[in-house]
Amino acid sequence: MKPLTISMISAAVLAALPQITAAQNDPGGNALTIYSNARPGAVPPELYRGGGNGQAVPGYAVVRQQRDLALNRGRNTVRFSDVAALIDPTTVSFQSLTDPAGTSVIEQNFQFDLVNTQKLLEKYIDRRISVDQVRGSSVESFAGTLLSTSGGLVLKRDDGGIQTLPSNAGVRLPELPGGLITRPTLVWDVSANRAGNHSTQVSYQTTGITWWTDYNLTYQEGANANSCKLDVAAWVSIINQSGASYPDAKLKLVAGDVQRAQPQGRVYAAPQRAVMASEMSAKGFEEKEFFEYHLYTLGRPTTLPDNSTKQIELFPAARAVPCEKNLVYYGAAGMRPYGSPATDRNYGVQSNKKVDVYLAFKNAKEQNMGMPLPAGRIRVSKLDDTDKTLEFIGEDVIDHTPRNEQLLIKLGSAFDVVGERRQVNFSVDTSRKTMTEEIEVKVRNQKKESVEVMVKENLYRWTNWQITSKSHDYRKDDARTVTFPVKIAEGAEAVVRYSVTYTW
Repeated sequence: MKPLTISMISAAVLAALPQITAAQNDPGGNALTIYSNARPGAVPPELYRGGGNGQAVPGYAVVRQQRDLALNRGRNTVRFSDVAALIDPTTVSFQSLTDPAGTSVIEQNFQFDLVNTQKLLEKYIDRRISVDQVRGSSVESFAGTLLSTSGGLVLKRDDGGIQTLPSNAGVRLPELPGGLITRPTLVWDVSANRAGNHSTQVSYQTTGITWWTDYNLTYQEGANANSCKLDVAAWVSIINQSGASYPDAKLKLVAGDVQRAQPQGRVYAAPQRAVMASEMSAKGFEEKEFFEYHLYTLGRPTTLPDNSTKQIELFPAARAVPCEKNLVYYGAAGMRPYGSPATDRNYGVQSNKKVDVYLAFKNAKEQNMGMPLPAGRIRVSKLDDTDKTLEFIGEDVIDHTPRNEQLLIKLGSAFDVVGERRQVNFSVDTSRKTMTEEIEVKVRNQKKESVEVMVKENLYRWTNWQITSKSHDYRKDDARTVTFPVKIAEGAEAVVRYSVTYTW
């Protein structure tokens, strides 16, 4: 028998394996239902490129495969290969579609001891091997007993000497050791009452696969400084690092908060919910309610290779969606009340100077939208009229958004509009349990056009408050927040002053 070299191992193992009796049907052999644990915008780009760390992919899938089996009456050993490397063996289900009542699995094994150089050499510890070692322009060949493979090879030569070798030495093995396989394999002990061909279906869950939604918006300025229009496109991105490929697969996506029992110490984010317009092309995604979730079925087969990222259009682009550009100054952002009245005069006096830019639009049919939107990342670009190129101007993430709801997208901070907030007066009377604070907010507009700015104030010192004087009208947003809309002319400054009294 010709000795085997390490470079010959993969082909030799494949040839030595028993013939697989489970043949994949064509077409329609694969079907996947994918679930996502990905938080909007939280999948880093480096994860797209694989690298063999499929366990870091935040999602899972239910895989269904149809195979034809030739079964004998009585007991059969069936080898089912090409399963995902990250399969959960406890979720495997086998069924004969030809004779479901008369066919059953008596025992199941999941074999995952995949062949590699280290495992091959470990099986030859205390056994005789041959080595070809290059010395200059010649090759020295010798044989001996392999003593160790840790950190390299230790060989007791036939002449009695001890030889240390690098782990990549030219080792020749006399034969292929048993018990190693090239692919993860399910092995069943199947009992069949009916002999002959059986159409069977196998299903299981695997990690290492996920999906999420990306939105690409194109911004166009409107007739005035605040009005605008958006073109909205949406795409589904799918990562497959499960350790298996799925050619011509029927694809479904499940959206909703599907509960799974997690191993202790592992925390998963809520899965995404994806929904789309019912006016889909027959070959695109079709949406329907499914239990308390939504199910989306792609109207055509698609191939998901292992270690790949695929993008599929979620719904046709919505054109000319009306929107508003809002400038918001939040001078004391993040300040919250204590468990008791905040009587320290210096609490919250620091000032944020940034004026943030938001886009607001309504997800309504009359606004050219009106489809439920899944949680995902929104990227916004604007056309540069000089060279007709789209330039990126900001991004944000959205939560699941039903029809007829308002969306507010933060793009960044304005360059030419700045704010300043300061405490003008402060007094506290602990005996009467009252506290009064006077706040002044200045917003300067250095643009070549007038702007409207929403001055947002958080009344953070205590829960019981009353504004006793004000320079501008305001609206009450919630129990602790008010907003003063102010219009500022080109090159001008607006000053908002108010006094608030807290009681407890």
